[in-house]
Amino acid sequence: ELAPQSLGSPLHSPMPTPHEAEKQHTGPEEADRPPPMSSHDVVPPAAPSRNPCCLCWCCCCSCSWNQERRRAWQASQESKLQPLPSCDACTPPSPEEVQSWAQSFDKLMHSPAGRSVFRAFLRTEYSEENMLFWLACEELKAEANQHVVDEKARLIYEDYVSILSPKEVSLDSRVREGINRKMQEPSAHTFDDAQLQIYTLMHRDSYPRFLSSPAYRTLLLRGSPQSSSEA
Repeated sequence: ELAPQSLGSPLHSPMPTPHEAEKQHTGPEEADRPPPMSSHDVVPPAAPSRNPCCLCWCCCCSCSWNQERRRAWQASQESKLQPLPSCDACTPPSPEEVQSWAQSFDKLMHSPAGRSVFRAFLRTEYSEENMLFWLACEELKAEANQHVVDEKARLIYEDYVSILSPKEVSLDSRVREGINRKMQEPSAHTFDDAQLQIYTLMHRDSYPRFLSSPAYRTLLLRGSPQSSSEA
């Protein structure tokens, strides 16, 4: 006769419930699989303003839509790299105005003629993009149409913030990260921190050299009493 099995024998283990049976049939590979996506995990569709072939707003994408837009922007910027409109050149600054530029950088930047002369100086130092970026930010802040703001913000990013641009301005990582966050919903003040940083850079770095430059000294001599008496 066979000896009776003990109660602890697996032959007398209770029948597993359907839930437990399902657990037992789940292999290690199936257990490691991620849970199915719920309705809340569905990736939202791209914004209607973005092109379906390219969901990024930066210039790193090589699709034809971004390339055409970049070519159009570069063509428009080539005209901006030419000398400033003649309206500034046809109205020479007064001697008092020229002297005020040495009093503070703010007075220089708030003077149309001062900006024109300072921009010409920056061009000789191959840093004209700093002034162009500052002017573009001023133009953006004056825009009220949100659709235009979105487009101008993206163009400014592509031309002055993107690391792929030949006219990239010097910004620290904190400011760049802030811009990247704000570019999800651009506003007229998306580049305020970057504009202030470039303004400070021009003030501390380029402005002192501008005051010592031959171009500025020539303007001072033209307005001095001695030069006017000699004339």
